[in-house]
Amino acid sequence: MQRRVTGLTAAVAALSMTALLAGCGGDSGDSGDVTLKLVAADYGDSSANTSKKYWDALSKKFEAEHPGIKVDVTVHSWTDVDREVKEMVKDGNAPDLAQIGAYADYAAQDKLYSADDLLSIPTQADFLAPLSKAGEVNRVQYGMPFAASTRLLFFNEKLFKSAGIKPPESWSELQAAAQKLKARGVKIPYALPLGPEEAQAETMQWLLSGGGGYTDNVGSYDIDAKPNVTTFKWLKDELVGKGLTGPTPPGKLNRAEAFAAFTRGDVGMLNGHPTLMQMAAKKGLKYGMVPMPGIDGKAQSTMGVADWMMAFKQNGHRKEIGEFLDFVYSTKNVLDFSREYDLLPVTTSASQAMAENKEDSAKLGQFLEELPASQLYPVGKTSWAQVSVQVKKYIGKTVDENGNPEAILGQIEAKAAAEENAQ
Repeated sequence: MQRRVTGLTAAVAALSMTALLAGCGGDSGDSGDVTLKLVAADYGDSSANTSKKYWDALSKKFEAEHPGIKVDVTVHSWTDVDREVKEMVKDGNAPDLAQIGAYADYAAQDKLYSADDLLSIPTQADFLAPLSKAGEVNRVQYGMPFAASTRLLFFNEKLFKSAGIKPPESWSELQAAAQKLKARGVKIPYALPLGPEEAQAETMQWLLSGGGGYTDNVGSYDIDAKPNVTTFKWLKDELVGKGLTGPTPPGKLNRAEAFAAFTRGDVGMLNGHPTLMQMAAKKGLKYGMVPMPGIDGKAQSTMGVADWMMAFKQNGHRKEIGEFLDFVYSTKNVLDFSREYDLLPVTTSASQAMAENKEDSAKLGQFLEELPASQLYPVGKTSWAQVSVQVKKYIGKTVDENGNPEAILGQIEAKAAAEENAQ
């Protein structure tokens, strides 16, 4: 009996050694190196501040501290990055990591590691709560927030001062301010970009300010809910119908055009994110920012936006991916990225550090204050991408002269329900 056990033990040991030696080859022959492939989006607006520089510097530091793990980074523009990753996955050549705009489809196809599989407990616990929750599919986190922003109401200080206007805190005050601006010849008293570029963002901001949203309390689509219908009837009758949104129909006005008009001094007010600060500063435009007004006062919540990091299972580098992500999400590295691109940190530790820094707080403090209570798109739904397309296509029609907000919101809701049921 003893002899049989000894033989078995030797055989197991031999097999274990064989497996160990086979595994040492990794991705680089006999070197033992593993190369992680990362595809990321470019947040820069020129070659001088391309995200490639950020990732290359970060990877170099990581590799110096983690011998045996290499990081190969490819950066694409936002126009291309989601499509590039989709093609890679379709071709059976998924990257180890992708930092892009949506994760839910890949999670639903069981192609992703969960955050639990990858991250240390301190790293995962450091994510801001609303961002962690938005990264979940069926209560499991697959999307790891990477960058975030919120929205505030921007206003032209010079125009407001000359008209004797205070920043509005309610819809009625916003309308009154717009009327005074119009009377003084301001071309676009309030810019309402419901064109196809990013109509889903302006829509959500207004839905939240009216006490509604894209979904109900249990996460089901509720686009034609009574508060949402009330909101768009008010926009149609009290802003657009009174000529307070400028000469371009909202359904044909895109965000980029609205931002450019604001920096030219043609817009009195509009919803904006931190990028607009840079644009206005370059033009020397003085502006102020306040929380989005609600029906009777400050809106209960604002819209938050997050971009996502995800890790694919295909290449089996779970351990190495986890080590890299723990490094990526260190407080210093999160702060460095946020400061470089005027974005909000996605972790509690980095948010606190930014809030305590006078220069950071002066620049992004108001956006930071809005983030903890913000609401994000229902990105955990695999149907959201198609629902967003429907919003972009039809929401502008709600405020047309002959538009019917209730009917059009009902139409979008019906398509959303069909998409959800088809998943």
